[in-house]
Amino acid sequence: MREYSTPPTYEIPATGNLTDDVVTNLEEAPEAVAFSRPRDGQWEDVTCATFHAEVVAVAKGLVAAGIEPGDRVALYSKTRYEWTLVDYAIWFAGAITVPIYETSSAEQVQWILADSGAKAVIAESGDHVSRVAAVRAELTELNHLWSFGDGAVDVLTRLGAAIADEEIERRRVLATPGTVATLVYTSGTTGHPKGCELTHGNFMFELGVAVTELENLFGVEGRSTLLFLPLAHVFARIIQVGCVKSRTRMGHSPDIKHLMDDLGEFKPTFILAVPRVFEKVFNTASQKATADGKGKIFDRATKVAIAYSEGLERGRISPWVRAQHAVFHRLVYGRLLAALGGQCEYAISGGAPLGERLSHFFRGLGLTVLEGYGLTETTAALSANMPGAIKVGTVGRPFPGTAVRVADDGELLFSGGQIFAGYWRDPEATEAAFAAPGWFRSGDVGEVDDEGFIRITGRKKEILVTAGGKNVAPAVLEDRLRAHALVDQCIVVGDGQPFIGALITLDPESLPVWAEGRGKPAALSDLVEDADVLAEIQAAVDDANQAVSKAESIRKFHVLDAHWTEEGGQLTPSLKLKRSVVMREFRDEVDALYS
Repeated sequence: MREYSTPPTYEIPATGNLTDDVVTNLEEAPEAVAFSRPRDGQWEDVTCATFHAEVVAVAKGLVAAGIEPGDRVALYSKTRYEWTLVDYAIWFAGAITVPIYETSSAEQVQWILADSGAKAVIAESGDHVSRVAAVRAELTELNHLWSFGDGAVDVLTRLGAAIADEEIERRRVLATPGTVATLVYTSGTTGHPKGCELTHGNFMFELGVAVTELENLFGVEGRSTLLFLPLAHVFARIIQVGCVKSRTRMGHSPDIKHLMDDLGEFKPTFILAVPRVFEKVFNTASQKATADGKGKIFDRATKVAIAYSEGLERGRISPWVRAQHAVFHRLVYGRLLAALGGQCEYAISGGAPLGERLSHFFRGLGLTVLEGYGLTETTAALSANMPGAIKVGTVGRPFPGTAVRVADDGELLFSGGQIFAGYWRDPEATEAAFAAPGWFRSGDVGEVDDEGFIRITGRKKEILVTAGGKNVAPAVLEDRLRAHALVDQCIVVGDGQPFIGALITLDPESLPVWAEGRGKPAALSDLVEDADVLAEIQAAVDDANQAVSKAESIRKFHVLDAHWTEEGGQLTPSLKLKRSVVMREFRDEVDALYS
């Protein structure tokens, strides 16, 4: 069994909790800008002193409403300043935060609120309130429902006006590193979501390491980031806590429709995103260039950016590539970086594998993507590429104090201070999550090279075994396919079948632009069997097949007159494919590949 570990650089203290960062900021830098929030079309700065005062005021309201230490309070909202404010207020009151994705259905909301035993819900607005109200009769422990749309922050502030500061301080210090800070429910690719018990110590360990290791992001003058991923996901949550800890200015962008405008105004120095966001940025730029008659220039600029990044990795860039890169920086790369606000140098990618091509492309144009790896159960990252230690195609080395093992069947096992305490009220699932005491089963298959860099090769439960006995990891093919501008989502199939096939959906944003440029109808139903579309998809399949052996290659595919979405139930909130749902809903189409 192969194992790799790095020496610890941080020890979880015996006392303290996540609220200490807010108090420390108040004492050390009360006038430092902690946040910028949108007000009347402008970004209004929020100082450390103001944030502390607002957190205490909301915490008092929770106490006045009867929230006791250890109670669960649910946050059911988009990413916004008030989400962060209430999250810390819940901790100041001694309670536990239960995040719920703002896109969750009434059934999902009912399950999480019932399973967690939440005493209160703070929701976004009308739709979210309605979904909670629809199931409230079944929730005997739920006593309160507030919404940001109805001024929840002001309501709680007024409610708690009579609560003494001393009572909030007494409650604030009750939590220790071993106390549960939050129940983060898994996105539920199979079955009901499970509540992961993440302690204050899990976050403290993770950020005690990450903030130091990522000094280029959290330690530079003028550092800032704009959050647009859902804070219900542990990936965005760990960045939130890291920003508070390091006094990194943070903003929130709740509506993806306004994201580009927000990025241009906020001007972050780093961002975080899932791979699908990077794919969309690249594909949109490619399609726009093609529509403007500059497709060949963009294609050439792409190849040069990739070659430049590959040269950085080798330690030598040819003069010819360097010269072309300088030209394209003025013509192409600078404009793409300007769209991110013009100051963004780093991006953190997680949640799913990012293809090597996109990693090289973005680094080549001047945006270094630091790909990491982790799960909800591991309080986000277990490993990550660092500014001074990048190996494209990997998810970096384990964080200091974290160890990885490759089990005999290829599954990656991890140990470290960020590993969760267990699943809420589910001891059987908790026991099954560990291969041995302290060694968490990731469920992912991978490799660890001699330098400790980890490469994820597939999901253990998703490995396909063809009729010929060939093991195939679908993620390798699916990542390459989604890199094509016309491909939105795809699923590789073939378990127990004579060959590998794929179902593919077309991108609803790129497709109309592509069709208009060729004088074709824009309707999806008119294009799924179009010869030129099929030729494009075949080219994407051919490119994906280059990454695997012949026995693993896609032999047949079918383009669907459908879209897979989070709202439709085929994607998780972090945009991962729910394979079981897709296989159930499109079983006939899968069977047709082999008929």
